[in-house]
Amino acid sequence: MPDSAEGPVFALVKRLLIALAALFGAALIVYVGRDGYVDNNGEGAISFNDALYYATVSLSTTGYGDIVPYTATARLLTTIVITPLRLLFLIVLVGTTVELLTERSRQSFRIQRWRSRVRDHTVVVGYGTKGRAAVETLLGDGTEPDHIVVVDTDRAQLDAASALGLVTVTGNATRSSVLRIAGAHHASAIVVATNRDDTAVLVTLTARELAPKTRIVASVRESENVHLLRQSGATSVIVSAETAGRLLGVATRTPSVVEVIEDLLTPDAGFAISEREIEESEVGGSPRHLGDIVLGVVRGDKLHRVDASTVDALERGDRLLYVRKASPADED
Repeated sequence: MPDSAEGPVFALVKRLLIALAALFGAALIVYVGRDGYVDNNGEGAISFNDALYYATVSLSTTGYGDIVPYTATARLLTTIVITPLRLLFLIVLVGTTVELLTERSRQSFRIQRWRSRVRDHTVVVGYGTKGRAAVETLLGDGTEPDHIVVVDTDRAQLDAASALGLVTVTGNATRSSVLRIAGAHHASAIVVATNRDDTAVLVTLTARELAPKTRIVASVRESENVHLLRQSGATSVIVSAETAGRLLGVATRTPSVVEVIEDLLTPDAGFAISEREIEESEVGGSPRHLGDIVLGVVRGDKLHRVDASTVDALERGDRLLYVRKASPADED
């Protein structure tokens, strides 16, 4: 993330212009006072080319000594004008070099430290409408911003993600090297929210090869591509077009149902769907008799409806999908 609003190319060009201005300014000053300078090679009067040469070797502190000031006025001019220009030239030159090296070293150190520390984070591939909504949900559920990595090729989208404190990686997520930089092999979940179904398939294939045990959630536009995502290794597949269509159809007859669904999908207000482990006192009991509104039971890697006979009695290790009320702090 850049610390300043100006781009690196603009900053570099601006400093180059300052250095050239100092150089040509010194050359012009020497040329105007050329009668006070002598060429030890005995080639006659000082030309503008000689003045430019003198300014170059003087400002760069090379100082070959073939052209020197010999009058008091020329020496005073060198002291009070050329010397400050020399310092300005060196500050621009050395300052730019040091800044580039220190910034590169600082970024490299931050990246290495982040890679060595981050584990069980979430990688979001694509920061369009779906990716943004996924990130908002994760943040609403309490995920720390530095535990969300956004991968995209659009610089503007990444800048927007960086403004929220998210970690960003520029590159094509179909390449394993890009996902490796994002730490996909150490992630707890990978969200594939690309704009194209074929890209989603390629990203899922690459991610599954790199992270065999990581949960991969992918979004597709068309239901006919769901089996391709599952064969590619997606744990869950969301059909965005059909889901939106169903909500549109429901809204025509029972709009209040859509409002409830939106409420359940928004983690920071009203009610929300959450998952938790069962308590020791709940082992052996029925999920339908608990104080929480239970929607389903996750046993192993399989989800069972709350009215399924297989989960009439809860077992250790089961997880409950239930409706929880948003905390007062969230509602405020």
